[in-house]
Amino acid sequence: MRGIVLACGNTQLPLITYGDGVEVVQVPSRPGKDDVDSHLDADRLIVAGTDADLAAVALRLMRKERLGDTIVGFVPTSPQSAVAALWTLPVTPAKALELALRGDPDAVPLVRDDVGGVLVGLGVLAPVRGVGYCDADLALRGQATRVEVTPDPEVGLGLAVRVVQRRLIGSRVKEFRPRAFQLGCFPTTAVLDGVEHPRPVDKWTWYRHTEDLRLVRGL
Repeated sequence: MRGIVLACGNTQLPLITYGDGVEVVQVPSRPGKDDVDSHLDADRLIVAGTDADLAAVALRLMRKERLGDTIVGFVPTSPQSAVAALWTLPVTPAKALELALRGDPDAVPLVRDDVGGVLVGLGVLAPVRGVGYCDADLALRGQATRVEVTPDPEVGLGLAVRVVQRRLIGSRVKEFRPRAFQLGCFPTTAVLDGVEHPRPVDKWTWYRHTEDLRLVRGL
């Protein structure tokens, strides 16, 4: 088995020995086509970096149709990683690397959007004033403090959606587990795996991709 570790940005990895059978390649943060595609022949591709780095690599796997035959490990560089929290991955670098190198993959939902990106951790739209649907069900009409979307950790239809609405006392939270979420709204901010979208958006769609991500989760 051929393994590649993509060390994104300034990621510093624990010691990897020759016996681990992997090659370490330094790439920029949120690596693109020129940084990733030449390594997509690896059987096991390990991303050491942020949730956004993992999303960038998953996007290349999707576009090159390699999701089905590539095992993906993740070594998060932040203890606040939404991906690690969703899939109960270790955030200690040594433990995360050990799991990524030797663990077994599970199929987890890969979430796409309607502007050509993917979501592997947490997506946030805030604040929101508009109309949103989870599949055919009305999820929002009016105002919300924020809308949060993740891949569904229960691996149901694909998405987990939380609509948070502020009240005079506390907040009201509505939860949905659809295959797709669609929103039309006044211009708002989208934050995708910790990275703010470069422009305000007045519509947005997330939906489950037809293929899952083969993410290493357990030994």
